[in-house]
Amino acid sequence: MQITQELPDFRYLCRGVSAGGVLVNERELRASFLLTPHELVEDWTLDTLTAADDAHWQRVLDLQPALFILGTGDVQAFPAPKQLAFFLQRGIGFETMNNAAAARTFNILAQEGRNVVAGFLIAQ
Repeated sequence: MQITQELPDFRYLCRGVSAGGVLVNERELRASFLLTPHELVEDWTLDTLTAADDAHWQRVLDLQPALFILGTGDVQAFPAPKQLAFFLQRGIGFETMNNAAAARTFNILAQEGRNVVAGFLIAQ
């Protein structure tokens, strides 16, 4: 019997979430970031949902998602209707959840080959 390791056709996977960060592959990130199955954007400066503006959301659009998942920290928070409309008017799905749920959902969608972007808010 031959046993082989199946390697995913994507680069990034969330492996864990703690109060202070998210473990992506083998690295714990302790500042807010954006993640696609193939790209990690570490200089996303948004750390609270109330501070979000069009420039923060434009960084998400630059990654051309079909669906955007926003992890809002330890507790699920909801954006202002204007922020939600920013994505919906462009035909992009928008879901918010806590970081642990966002990490699990990202992994599932990445494994399905979906065009997903996840944003993780990590307060400084």
